[in-house]
Amino acid sequence: MVTRLVALVLIALASLAGPASGAEPPSRIVSTSPSITETLFALGLGSRIVGVSSYCRFPAEVARLPKVGSFLKPDTELIARLHPDLVVVQKGPNDVPRQLSALGLTAVTVDRGTLAGVYSSIRTIGAAAGVSDRAEALVTELQRKLNTVRAASAKRSPRKVLVIMGRQPGTLSDLIAVGRGSYMNDIVVLAGGINVLDDPSLPDYPRISMETVIRLAPDLIVDAGDMGDTVEEHIRRQPTTERLWQQQANVRAVERKAVHAVTSDAFVVPGPRVVEAAETLARWLDALDRK
Repeated sequence: MVTRLVALVLIALASLAGPASGAEPPSRIVSTSPSITETLFALGLGSRIVGVSSYCRFPAEVARLPKVGSFLKPDTELIARLHPDLVVVQKGPNDVPRQLSALGLTAVTVDRGTLAGVYSSIRTIGAAAGVSDRAEALVTELQRKLNTVRAASAKRSPRKVLVIMGRQPGTLSDLIAVGRGSYMNDIVVLAGGINVLDDPSLPDYPRISMETVIRLAPDLIVDAGDMGDTVEEHIRRQPTTERLWQQQANVRAVERKAVHAVTSDAFVVPGPRVVEAAETLARWLDALDRK
């Protein structure tokens, strides 16, 4: 254990041999989550990224980058070996920021889980990377586009929406849905829907049964619960997921042919592709009015 700690300290000291802190913007950045990675690319910082999480898939360039573990359990040793001058981590149940600080590595922590967190994360990352002007421009553009979606959606009657974020693969059991304090809840509201689980007494991601789904009677269901690890798997699993739902004749959204198995990570990664998720959901809700 002592030998490993010494090795990590030596790695960290080597990383400090670069530009002095504050003298130059960071040129070697490690991301520890998909939303951070997508934000870095959206800010034009893709060429500075030297490591990403094992779940980062967008854009395609990230496939060739070294992986440093999941956002819940980043591997500080792997991160240190990449000699970063900036590590971006998400708030979570770990002490990675403290570990990185102990190694002399610069780290910033960003919010996660809500639309407001998307904006604050963009600004935090932009400031840490020396591109605050780009960050503010990106936030302004996202807000402009989302306001357009919100204004258009306000013209129709709201519909009840259920969003599934997890379940047993190949089944409709152990359903994990979207509650109030989550990114997709914000998107549902913005797109003109009513989240059927928008209840302050529930956790952010409540577990529900099929009986509960039937009782809630959603007009539209978004299923992002079993997409797989690659874009190809997303596409391959989509018809299977929709067939599973078609067997649930007592579910209102099934009766209305309004179950959508998503293939885009934009529905599960709270980042700059939020507009894609909002516009897609609004389009599905618009289609209900035409039926």
